[in-house]
Amino acid sequence: MAAPGRSKGLEEHRASDVRRRGRNRDGGAGEEKGMRRPWCCGTGGLGVALSAVSFLSLSSRLYHLSEPPHVCWDETHFGKMGSYYINRTFFFDVHPPLGKMLIALAGHLSGYNGSFSFLKPGQQYGTHYYMGMRMFCALLGSCLAPFAFLTVLELSGSVFAALLTAAVILFDTGCITLSQYILLDPILMFFIMGAVLSMVRVKSYAHSGPGDGFYSSAFQSRLIGNNLHNASMPEHLAYGSVITMKNLRTAGGYLHSHWHLYPEGVGAHQQQITTYLHKDLNNVWIVKKQQAQHDSSASVELVRHRDVIRLEHRMTRRNLHSHQHEAPLTKKHFQVTAYGANGTGDWNDFWRIEVVNRKAGDLIKVLRSKIRLIHLATGCVLGSSGKTLPKWGWEQGEVTCSPYLKETPNTLWNIEDHSNPNLPNISLSVLKPTFLEILWESHIVMIRANSGLKPKDHEVTSKPWHWPINYQGLRFSGVNDTDYRVYMLGNPVIWWLNLGCIFLYLLMVCVVMVSKQRGVPMTEATRERYRVLCQGGGQLMLGWVLHYFPFYLMGRVLYFHHYFPAMLFSCMLTGITCDTFLRDCGRCFSPPVASLVHTTAVWVLILSIAYSFYLFHPLAYGMVGPLAHDPLSPMSGLRWMQSWDF
Repeated sequence: MAAPGRSKGLEEHRASDVRRRGRNRDGGAGEEKGMRRPWCCGTGGLGVALSAVSFLSLSSRLYHLSEPPHVCWDETHFGKMGSYYINRTFFFDVHPPLGKMLIALAGHLSGYNGSFSFLKPGQQYGTHYYMGMRMFCALLGSCLAPFAFLTVLELSGSVFAALLTAAVILFDTGCITLSQYILLDPILMFFIMGAVLSMVRVKSYAHSGPGDGFYSSAFQSRLIGNNLHNASMPEHLAYGSVITMKNLRTAGGYLHSHWHLYPEGVGAHQQQITTYLHKDLNNVWIVKKQQAQHDSSASVELVRHRDVIRLEHRMTRRNLHSHQHEAPLTKKHFQVTAYGANGTGDWNDFWRIEVVNRKAGDLIKVLRSKIRLIHLATGCVLGSSGKTLPKWGWEQGEVTCSPYLKETPNTLWNIEDHSNPNLPNISLSVLKPTFLEILWESHIVMIRANSGLKPKDHEVTSKPWHWPINYQGLRFSGVNDTDYRVYMLGNPVIWWLNLGCIFLYLLMVCVVMVSKQRGVPMTEATRERYRVLCQGGGQLMLGWVLHYFPFYLMGRVLYFHHYFPAMLFSCMLTGITCDTFLRDCGRCFSPPVASLVHTTAVWVLILSIAYSFYLFHPLAYGMVGPLAHDPLSPMSGLRWMQSWDF
């Protein structure tokens, strides 16, 4: 945000920028001969407007910040993760880490020691200091309106469009609610808006731990402290080697077994085979010949492409095994088990090892060779289905033997750990991926884990089409009339205005395109106004589309708050669309009257939005007493949709 004391310098800079470009950046109220410039475009006026927006935004986000003094909604997740960072506890999460690290930093700097459990919503904070983390989120949330103000000002050159944009974000009850709790949303939106502002400003001048196993072997070689970092091991696989095998499906896990058996009724009552995402001694296997026992005193014999082998689980001494029983979850696949005793089993323990794109007799390279294991008796291929077993399988990944020999990452493996005292070692430094490769993989792993999230029992979820129409809110705290209730719902006046402006914007752009195509004469000011609408508004429309429509392709559980980044773009689009529309309407009058009509209409719209906030503010700041159907309720008469549950 710009400080008030620098407003003059900013104004002078913008004025010189206008002169360099040779066109009027105000985009409106002073654009035609005889029209007055708006009051806030004079010397210091921009600073006054920005200061007012910043003050109102900060005040509205800090008001009643300590209420309620218990865990609300997703504070149970993000407060707990902040505590993990403060306590130096490693954990895996589906999101990038910066947001939780910042929450932890805010808690640490404000005196919170990470000792609160964050067990469930409604848990009282007591003597634990939570305000530092809430205040940090509120401070970032309070930056959204000023950022939007400056972005729209840069795109349109119109202070009125910027003020209208700031008003719809300032007075939205949903934005206030999201900003007042220990959540990732205000942090995410702060960085989104900061990035957008930076982008348009630049463009204007154109004129490590148990989580390692989630990642691929090459990725792990970049992690300091990982067993693959600066490590060395034998290059080629040999009989008698002790190995671990990792599935090439992103976050596919290690081939794993343990002493537990499949339950009665789930295929054969034999030892379970799973995939496991963490490094563990139960991931270790011994490579053996098809029939004869390996003689460790004999010369080294390397394993070659299309050799038939056995894999013996080192901890339980049972062999990797398959047969024509159904897999536990994937019914058209065969069950995979561990079978036998002390390395002795039967003919269903034999597997042909194949290397992708190799010829018979080629050697198998550790880490680099992509291998398949074909079951000799049934012809099926060993793979990871990607499904999670029930509690009897410790919620680990299902391993099956697929009769469909389609080559996919699910059926491909690489050998990760490899030890054999009879073979020389090589350095693994040659395997290190580039920074862009590990950046790509880390995001794919998070996306895969995130897409598997499912709703909890009795949890209120929503669908993407619900969001723009403000169909249903989220209960942050409280259920009945004796509770302190906070209900996250967008200010309906603002949300329906945003929705209407999306359609209005599309209509106006179509009219402009047709007018240009037909050569309709326009003044220089009109062309500039439509350039702002199409180019500046087009960037915001694209931002809304990219932040909204991908949710229709997602299989994970969705909630109302997922729409808010897109909502910020629609708010900025509303500012530009309304400003342009009102200026077009003003063309029906003489220039001085047109300026007055435009200014009056904008302020009436802003005051109407402010009044709607006065009506709906108990949703954001909390309320006690009767529910909305009771005439004595503070929300009486305001439940305009039956789906609103307050």
